[in-house]
Amino acid sequence: MRNKRCKYFCIVLCLLIGGNIYAQDFGFGFGDEDGSDNAGGGAGNGSLSASIGGEISASMIGYLDDFHEGADQTQLGDIFSGKLNFSARTSFAEGNINLKLDPAISPISINDIIDEAYLRAFFGDFEIAAGLRKLTWGKADSFGPLDIINPLDYSRVFTEMSDNASLMDIKIARPLVQASFRFGQFSKIEGVFIPWFRPHYLPQTGKWAPDQMKMLTHPPIPEEIPIKLILPELITATVDYAQAGLRFTTTIGNADIGAQYYYGRLPQPSAVIGPIPISGSLSDTFSMSINEAEVHANLLYNSYHQIGLDYAQVLFDFNTRAELAANITEDLKGDDGAVYNPSIAWSFGFDRDLVWGINLNLQVNESIRLMHDKLGGDMDSAMGSTRNNITNTIITNIMNGTLSPGGSFDYGSFPINNFDIEGGSELTATRFIATLSKKFLRDELELRAAVIWGIEDKDCAILPALIWTKDDLQMAFSGGFFTGDSEGQLGQYWKNNFLKISLTYTF
Repeated sequence: MRNKRCKYFCIVLCLLIGGNIYAQDFGFGFGDEDGSDNAGGGAGNGSLSASIGGEISASMIGYLDDFHEGADQTQLGDIFSGKLNFSARTSFAEGNINLKLDPAISPISINDIIDEAYLRAFFGDFEIAAGLRKLTWGKADSFGPLDIINPLDYSRVFTEMSDNASLMDIKIARPLVQASFRFGQFSKIEGVFIPWFRPHYLPQTGKWAPDQMKMLTHPPIPEEIPIKLILPELITATVDYAQAGLRFTTTIGNADIGAQYYYGRLPQPSAVIGPIPISGSLSDTFSMSINEAEVHANLLYNSYHQIGLDYAQVLFDFNTRAELAANITEDLKGDDGAVYNPSIAWSFGFDRDLVWGINLNLQVNESIRLMHDKLGGDMDSAMGSTRNNITNTIITNIMNGTLSPGGSFDYGSFPINNFDIEGGSELTATRFIATLSKKFLRDELELRAAVIWGIEDKDCAILPALIWTKDDLQMAFSGGFFTGDSEGQLGQYWKNNFLKISLTYTF
């Protein structure tokens, strides 16, 4: 394995040396030689230009909880990673291939290496693109309710956010066809078709596995019953999971306005936990022996329609942004525990320079569940109810003489009653994201601190960073610290406090 990784990095190094460690542009002079640009973008009529770029990065992430366990439990990651970006462009077409180079990918797979790969063709005001892409919809800086094309890798959200303000690196590219048409001076209509579905990446084990995912894959089973949990694989790479959207943007005065419609699948899973079959025997000492039962837990990804509006404008030196979305699922009565209820989601934010060169970027996101009063119970209450049903049935049969010492029993299946994927959750989910930043030394040194605060959960994440940038070289010392309710969406990671050191060269 080590030889494979060495070979892998040698290939990368040769490519970099061959490119003189700089982004190279090559003109091949096909067609006209005047080099004039046009609306199609960036190259003269018929001429071809190509470029190579990318970055090399070295980073180490250490978790404070691991330090307490001793050096034998401490890992600092794979340290080195990189990117290679290739593009070629003429006046009527553009092709891009972006590769991610990560030694953690083992064995090496072409699907894991390609970050984006797509082709765009220009026909005047009409443009069409196809391939593996990352898109951004909506106006919010981060985690906006309208930015729904690409799922996210939730195993890297906080470690990436600690020293990077962009979410592009944690987006998972999707195979899609995109077409857009520009009309007037500032208006555009855009359509997207995604032939199959991929959800958020939510790790099931490890440091960043969310409690909800652990609960779905390892539900609390009644203690008296030996259970084998079966989690069938869900195939989503079919046309049945195809998604599509339409988006319109324009400018009215000094306000940017957008509207969109999207049909797809919610990227977070729902679940149906199957009934528990019970059979066993009762000994002469009334000790029960219950046979192992297989229980199926089927993950689901609910279909939904989204209708959304967004808005951005500079008001009184505040760069304001707002989004509003209606997410309409199939649970229009709110009483189907396997389907998320319809919801209203909104986002509002702004950024502004304060005193002494300090910049504030503030955003609030909220989701409001409809028919909240129709929710059923959470996993613990559903399993507790099932345990009581099983116990009461056995006791009743002993008392009425149906089951006697030394006898066996087979009671069929006990349904897990009243389980709702949203059971036990609050009516609203509200988060504030605030970032303060200040630059020093001719803007080469930046001190930044981001705070994510969960209102209902009473928890937060604090992400401070000290970033030094000189030309194409960047060095960052950052960290992530979690506090508040340990059962909250952020507080659950209280053991994941980390420090990160990174050095990145962009070429």
